[in-house]
Amino acid sequence: MGYAWAFGKENNSGDGSDGNNNFLGHRGFFLAGKEYTDNGGSQYAMWFFQWAFAATATSIVSGALAERCGMTAYFLYAFILSGFVYPVIVHWVWSDEGWLSTRNENPDQRYFDTGVIDFAGSGVVHLTGGVAALVGAIFLGPRTGRFYCNSEGATVIKDMPPNNPSLQVLGTFILWLAWYAFNGGSTWAVSGASTTLARTCVTTTIAASSCALTAVLIKFFATGSEYDLTYAMKGVLAGLVSITAGCSVVEPWAALLIGMIGAVVYHVGSKLMLYFQIDDVVDAIAVHGFCGVWGVLSVGVFASKQLVEQINVNISGEFAKGWVYGGNGNLFGAGVVFIIVNILWTGGLMTVYFGLMRYFEILRISQKEEESGSEEKKDTEMAFSWFGFGK
Repeated sequence: MGYAWAFGKENNSGDGSDGNNNFLGHRGFFLAGKEYTDNGGSQYAMWFFQWAFAATATSIVSGALAERCGMTAYFLYAFILSGFVYPVIVHWVWSDEGWLSTRNENPDQRYFDTGVIDFAGSGVVHLTGGVAALVGAIFLGPRTGRFYCNSEGATVIKDMPPNNPSLQVLGTFILWLAWYAFNGGSTWAVSGASTTLARTCVTTTIAASSCALTAVLIKFFATGSEYDLTYAMKGVLAGLVSITAGCSVVEPWAALLIGMIGAVVYHVGSKLMLYFQIDDVVDAIAVHGFCGVWGVLSVGVFASKQLVEQINVNISGEFAKGWVYGGNGNLFGAGVVFIIVNILWTGGLMTVYFGLMRYFEILRISQKEEESGSEEKKDTEMAFSWFGFGK
């Protein structure tokens, strides 16, 4: 259903005529229509590719709300975000008619005459998921015992580490590998786009690596403790999110800096969540939300005119340059506008949703369920039933 809001239009001209608009699509629900039956192969491939992005944006929230969110509330949330909230943002940036799309052939419809270069979704996917996670975590409240006051009245943050670092490492590497399909696949072709595809994979690798190393060093010097494996893994993901917007239009040296700065952004975001007593189990808000903002902004700083003109966009010249190359700032300004409207759109609609779920007492499981593990009552099997845990 969401694909129609994202890419559905009356014709294939992309000129905004015949009922098309630059806010949302409105045709082709459930892939019904002549454009799908006559040219179904490419449309079906595009649907499947975009489905994976929608699933990713939705799944970001699950980690932030883990261990205390009711399944009914989560199912409804997933439907609303993937079915409407997220697809509208996709239409703005990735459709041919969107008001922030660099593929829009009408310069009068492109904000700042450029639109936003968000190649694989630092803002479209990750910022959207991060904002939804933030709203959900605020309404849901922290896990029992996460924040409490000691005898002196000072707030204490109880450490709740993951129970299986081995599976956490495995999950991180699965994500890292899959990210090459996300970023590389966003060239939308292999034939004729091999240089862009290869460069995208290189910048993706460098940013993830530099961010992971920087994150580990930040934690080491901040605490004086041993090197932190969890920080390394979150650093990988923070770097991947940071480079996702500009992976095809920045040079490798810029990817190195984007990853390093991304580690600082992640660290600050994580500490801010603790300061405001917002319980994010897996640091999804810091990784996806904060680094998603940085990823969008980094394009306006580091985008190379030569590389921008190699991808499928309708901007060139001064409009296609980042600040370090002497650009006029329009690319950066469009990114700022996109970040603001994304936060307002996603945050506003999800505030209404999570507020209603909380009002009707559907959002959070009971304290008894939380203490015993929600899966014991809601799911078929216990995660660790093989070992007798949770009995």
